[in-house]
Amino acid sequence: MLKRVHFPTSVLPYLLVAPQIIITLIFFIWPASQAVYQSFLIEDAFGLSTEFVWFENFQILFEDSQYLETFWRTIIFSAAVAVLSMGSALILAAFADRVVRGATTYRTLMIWPYAVAPVLAGALWVFMFNPTLGIFPYILEFIGIDWNHYLNGSQAMLLVIFAAAWKQIAYNFLFYLAAMQSIPRSLIEAAAIDGAGPVRRFWDHIFPLISPTTFFLLVINAVYAFFDTFGIIHAVTQGGPANSTTILVYKVFNDGFVGLDLGGSAAQSVILMILVIAMTVVQFRYVERKVEY
Repeated sequence: MLKRVHFPTSVLPYLLVAPQIIITLIFFIWPASQAVYQSFLIEDAFGLSTEFVWFENFQILFEDSQYLETFWRTIIFSAAVAVLSMGSALILAAFADRVVRGATTYRTLMIWPYAVAPVLAGALWVFMFNPTLGIFPYILEFIGIDWNHYLNGSQAMLLVIFAAAWKQIAYNFLFYLAAMQSIPRSLIEAAAIDGAGPVRRFWDHIFPLISPTTFFLLVINAVYAFFDTFGIIHAVTQGGPANSTTILVYKVFNDGFVGLDLGGSAAQSVILMILVIAMTVVQFRYVERKVEY
């Protein structure tokens, strides 16, 4: 007869998860619920009077051509940052996995950018690409490129994409390197004995084996591009020139704290939250099917 094991009821599991639940309630659930409630209101700039208007704030947003342009700009920006940062980190991790001499120093130098705050990362790129003082505009002038991201919206967007991707490379590098080092050496050696070159071994053996890490980083980088790039954009371009680098998270700040449109800003934050949640669900629903665990 099969004996069932019964564990005595204990309060310990609830005590262990209580801190995380409390943090989630205070710093996510409560602010999110406040934003949802405020998105149904129209308030004056001083917060002295409010009017419940249901979905009027959302209707105004979807009828605003500037907001729709910001929406699609955010999609392009996020995709570019994710692809650039993950692709660069993957290449660097592949080289780091093959380094024998000075491997510790090389990996340490690759990790350092992750410790830089987003605002400082943006400030570094501003100085390097300053049209008057920066070294890179001086170099680009020799090949016929007139660099001035203060006037050229396309150049400004490229600059914030490069700055945001550079900030995230170190994070992706850590995970890719750890994933590659967890692959048994016997598999790679067997492929080499069969005559597969380094590139063939990477695409046929290494890359499929690290697909769970790639999927995880895809989700993390998408969320990073939507939210955590605010500091970089604020330090580099402040959304300009002519709103060419304004993405959704920066527009929430600009409309709410600068324009004092509190209800419209709350509606934008709710849309942004729904968009990120939907994007994450789609990634888990469809992209994860191609992941081999």
